[in-house]
Amino acid sequence: MVIITILHVFVCFALIMIVLLQAGKGAEMGAAFGGSSQTIFGSSGAMGFLTKLTTVAAVVFMITSLVLAFNSTRRASRSVVKERPVQSVPATPSQVPVQPQIPQPEPKK
Repeated sequence: MVIITILHVFVCFALIMIVLLQAGKGAEMGAAFGGSSQTIFGSSGAMGFLTKLTTVAAVVFMITSLVLAFNSTRRASRSVVKERPVQSVPATPSQVPVQPQIPQPEPKK
């Protein structure tokens, strides 16, 4: 499970970086670098490659999330403490709590 957790964290960071690299609607990626987006990612632009990379990273992220969630629920069902049957013991008079007697004031004459 340690390997899946490490892969999950790595995919989380990769997914964040991939989404941040993508340009918004109408924005050009190359504008931030002083050129056009076609010179950075080729003639087809960045959207084809980054979209596919985002999809792959999202699928891996979802699979690792499901595996980790399933594994944590399986571990929670195995308890370290063994359950013991409940024993009913009748209360004896010595075990009944006694309420303290509050002294009553004497009536005035």
